[in-house]
Amino acid sequence: MCLFNQHRIIIIFLLSFTLFAPISAQTVKQLELQRKQTLERLQTTSKMLNETKKSQRSSLNKLSIISRNINERKSLIKNINSEIVGLDSSIQQLNQQKSQLENRLTALKKDYVKLVQEAHINRSIYAKIMFVLSAKSFDQSYRRLRYLQEYTNFRKQQVHEIDRVRSAIIHKNDSLQVHKNTKVEVVKQKVSETQRLATDQKKEKLVLTELHKKERKLRVDLQIQQRKAAELNNKIERIIAEEIRKAEAKRAAEAKRRMAEERRSKITSKTSKISPSEKTSKAQTPSVSVLTKEETLLSGDFERNRGRLPWPTSNGFISGHFGIHEHPVLKHVMINNKGIYIQTPAGSTARAVFEGVVTQRFSIPGSNNGVIIQHGNYRTVYANLTQIFVREGEKVSAKQPIGKIYTDDEKDNKTELYFQIWNGKNLQNPELWIAR
Repeated sequence: MCLFNQHRIIIIFLLSFTLFAPISAQTVKQLELQRKQTLERLQTTSKMLNETKKSQRSSLNKLSIISRNINERKSLIKNINSEIVGLDSSIQQLNQQKSQLENRLTALKKDYVKLVQEAHINRSIYAKIMFVLSAKSFDQSYRRLRYLQEYTNFRKQQVHEIDRVRSAIIHKNDSLQVHKNTKVEVVKQKVSETQRLATDQKKEKLVLTELHKKERKLRVDLQIQQRKAAELNNKIERIIAEEIRKAEAKRAAEAKRRMAEERRSKITSKTSKISPSEKTSKAQTPSVSVLTKEETLLSGDFERNRGRLPWPTSNGFISGHFGIHEHPVLKHVMINNKGIYIQTPAGSTARAVFEGVVTQRFSIPGSNNGVIIQHGNYRTVYANLTQIFVREGEKVSAKQPIGKIYTDDEKDNKTELYFQIWNGKNLQNPELWIAR
């Protein structure tokens, strides 16, 4: 039976490679996927930067895109470094596994040679019969017969194991070559991206220097932008407040109508007197802020997708973050954004982040058009649109195009969506709701 214990050890030994080898491979695959995703984002920002080259002047838009390029490239280089470390670890691990498999193959071959030699010595049928018949008892004879059968089977299994180990070695060699080739490509890419990063940093420094010379004009432009933003935010706030007021008034009217119907039904069906306590309870008006069943379900679904909502654009980056931030050029100047600005390539469209109903299409001179979509108690706002593809009252689905984003020819073809999320009358930080 010791031969079969040995066989089980061989199987466990081989299985150990299949159990832990994919762990590092999976990590390398994840890093490779992240690298490709970062490269896609860099392609988007590079396309946007090429659009600004039509104008040779420096602008905040150009600075924003270059800064984003630098951040993405730094992230890419960091990712590449991690991928190289992962590849080195995988290569080392694969070499160790290959070496262990080769040692195991050598041991299996030696064991098989011994088995063949023993089989050659005891190859005659007479020797096998004598081995069985020379037993001292019937039980011992039966065990010897079983041993001979198992011995033959074990020889066949040994051949199978040798083939399996050989195949495993070939597989490890193939994996090693793939990892080595990938490492060569990744190292080349790191060198290339490091050079591009240095170029981008020089561009950023040059643009910053030129913008500092235009500080007075930047302050005037900022005042104009802030005035337009205030007008837009005030209008959105008024629209949403009016929507909520009308909805509450409608619910209150509906509640009164139901109460009146219940009273009439009660008077008709009851002949007995209504107690004072019943009168009091019937006179109480339900809260008018209570949402309908459909709105409540939609609100719950929206809340459960916090941090997982799709972006309101198919690609791009956040060029203006929510809340109070320092101006990228002007010192001691703070900017307070009531939503987020998402910069995207020219010709891009805005899309709904969740299913809902279009409640408003509005426009503001100098700020183009906007759309408000209701998701139960939540609302999303999409502003700076030139064309709107949806109608008021229309039900929309997640990722459905709702309008074309305005491209400003006077600002280096800047294409920027203004996006807000409201919970009732309270503003939310959209960055906490959309997927990262």
